[in-house]
Amino acid sequence: MRGTGNIKQTRSIGGSVRVRRVDGSDVTRSNNVEEIQRSRILGAMAEEVAIRGASSVTVARVIARARVSRRLFYELFADIEDCLLATLDWGLEQARAVAVDAYSAERSWLEGIRAALAALLRFFDDRPLLAQLCLVHAAGGGPRVLERRSRAVEELCQVVDRGRAESKGDRGPGPVTAEGVVGAVLAVLYTRVLDRGTEMVGHYDSPVEEGSRLIELYGELMSLIVLPYLGAPAAGRELRRSPPPRKAASRAHSETADATSPHSHVAARMTYRTVQVLRAIAELPAASNREVAERAGIVDQGQISKILTRLEYQGLAVNRGGSGPARGTPNSWWLTERGEALERELREPPSVGRKSDRRPGGGSEARRPAK
Repeated sequence: MRGTGNIKQTRSIGGSVRVRRVDGSDVTRSNNVEEIQRSRILGAMAEEVAIRGASSVTVARVIARARVSRRLFYELFADIEDCLLATLDWGLEQARAVAVDAYSAERSWLEGIRAALAALLRFFDDRPLLAQLCLVHAAGGGPRVLERRSRAVEELCQVVDRGRAESKGDRGPGPVTAEGVVGAVLAVLYTRVLDRGTEMVGHYDSPVEEGSRLIELYGELMSLIVLPYLGAPAAGRELRRSPPPRKAASRAHSETADATSPHSHVAARMTYRTVQVLRAIAELPAASNREVAERAGIVDQGQISKILTRLEYQGLAVNRGGSGPARGTPNSWWLTERGEALERELREPPSVGRKSDRRPGGGSEARRPAK
């Protein structure tokens, strides 16, 4: 999967960033608030695509879900298709980084394929909405979306095609074999992810339940990949092989996940889920870990603990329960003055300016305020 440069950006709070739109224009952001709001828009776009399909998403629905103004949306994106492409780039770049990290850590093609496949399957299990976007909806998008997907598939084919060097005998597979293998694997994943439906919407990036995880297909998919290159005996061994154990968080996870080490720098970049937790505390002072998680739409209690610890370390939230003489009582989370100021800054009032909502597949909505 090839990075396309429309979304990837990093910087500290109080820094600046140059955002390049698909149309080639640059927008310089002077503080971290817009970056957080951009992450919210991308998350909202992923959810809307999962619910309605890429061709039915509109600006009004995205900004309503992200809770940002139309003016801010058009400062960051040229139109709804620009936003869709940025969201797809965001997902593909994360998936690509996961696969590259896993593949490059191994010494041989076979070991690299094993590691990369397991890492990708787990990545899409951990982020079901990005799985729907990258594996399902990208296949039914417009020309620009299909071109993005085509470049990603081409890179996958190039890696799989290296298996020809592992083949023995004079009549090995030809270069088109990799296209067939990658196409077959993507077809299987397309069907499985499509069957999941939209049950995870509202719980952004929450892992899927056991029984519908893609990692459970690991042995069969590995067998499918190696069969034309290493033969039936090797394919049979891969079919019975368990996936390699999950390794420590990769570069992709460290760049994009909210629940990073609690001792990360206080100016570390905040993203979608962290903002949801910050807002949940503002709306429900004195809430426990469980109450904050429910209000923020997070189901993993380990994840909510890490995010809350991170906010506390950054001086944005404080726990007034569960320690000291009252040790063992439920946690009681409050925003600090600094946290309240940031949360207020995030609640940007809607702009009176309006632009038409152009769907990715063409057409437009009537000009009306977002509900």
